[in-house]
Amino acid sequence: MKATWICSALAVLLDTSGGPTMAPKPEPRPLPAPVSAGSMSLEETIARRRSVREFRDEALTPQQIGQLCWAGQGITDRHGGHRAAPSAGALYPMELLVMTADGVSRYRPRDHALEPLLAGDHRRAVQQTALDQQMITQAPATMIITAVVERAAAKYRDRAERYCFIEAGHIAQNILLQAEALELAGVPVGAFEDEKTTEVLKLPPGERVVYLVPLGKPRQH
Repeated sequence: MKATWICSALAVLLDTSGGPTMAPKPEPRPLPAPVSAGSMSLEETIARRRSVREFRDEALTPQQIGQLCWAGQGITDRHGGHRAAPSAGALYPMELLVMTADGVSRYRPRDHALEPLLAGDHRRAVQQTALDQQMITQAPATMIITAVVERAAAKYRDRAERYCFIEAGHIAQNILLQAEALELAGVPVGAFEDEKTTEVLKLPPGERVVYLVPLGKPRQH
C-alpha cells in the first residue's frame, strides 16, 4: 500500500509570526466500494477458516482493506444505519482501527473511509505490548477493535462492558470469515497489556482496545 494512500497525522508548522500552528486535520480517505457477492459460499468460509500466524510480506490492497472493514463494521442498511455486526440496542459502542506499515487509521462506517490517526509503522510497538507476539509485526495489516463502553452504559449500565466484549467477538468473526473469502487469513489476539496498547495508539479517554486481528496472505496456502 502506498504511503500516500494513508496520509500523515497532524503536523505542527510555524506560521509567519513565528508561533506554532496546527496543520488542518487530514480528511478521511474513501475506500473502494465493498461487494456483497463473492466466489466463496459462507459454508465454505466457515469450513476453511483457521488461525494463521505467518504471513507473506505482501501489503493488502485498498480494496481488501475496505472489504474487511465493511465486513466488521460496515453499514448494511442505509435507511436504518445498521451495521454488518449486531450491537445491543444498535448503540454501536465499538470502533475499528486499521494498522499497517504506513500508519494507523480509524474506519468511518458512514463514509466507508479511513481517517488517518498516526503516521509511521507502529506494529512493533504494539507487538511489544502484546507479549511480543511476532505475527503482529509480520502481518501487513491488523484490525484493532476498540470499545467506548460509555455509549452503551447509559442504557445497559453494569452490563455494558459485557455487551461490548460480545460485540467484539461478532466483529472479529465477520472479519476472519471475510478474510477467508478473500484468500487471506488472520488470527484473533486477546493477550495484550490494555493500558500500554491504548497508550501506544494514543486513543482518546474512554476508548480501550479489546481485540487485535492480524491479517494477511498466508505464508503457506
